[in-house]
Amino acid sequence: MDRPKNDVRIADRGESLGQTPVNGATAHTDWNTVDWRQAERRVRNLRHRIFRASQRGDHRKSLQKLMLRSYSNALVSVRRVTQVNAGKNTPGIDKLLVKTPRARGELVEDLRHHQPWRASPVRRVYIPKASGRMRPLGIPTRVA
Repeated sequence: MDRPKNDVRIADRGESLGQTPVNGATAHTDWNTVDWRQAERRVRNLRHRIFRASQRGDHRKSLQKLMLRSYSNALVSVRRVTQVNAGKNTPGIDKLLVKTPRARGELVEDLRHHQPWRASPVRRVYIPKASGRMRPLGIPTRVA
């Protein structure tokens, strides 16, 4: 039997996984106090729910969005990339190498605020055509 969506969302807000309040309003990730067993279990359960739904032919995107927004998934992903993988000492395309617990926590927070489903703005430029008219050209921008 599947759990209701609300149960997962409430359990996955990060309260007991290493998020500590700062100034009472926001929170940051304290990498050294994360309960990794609990985080791994939450991600594994959510993956299993997605797998079972796809086996039933249920291809709604709600579980996948839940995975994208999951605090536990962000924690486990950053841990895998920065500590577990063989390429952990190889910088990425942005020449960034994350080695300290504080930097890992900041990376988790950046992932939490990044919304991959939201398109970034496009710079509109008009270029002349052979007929004398102008053709619009969209140039992707990187929002940092």
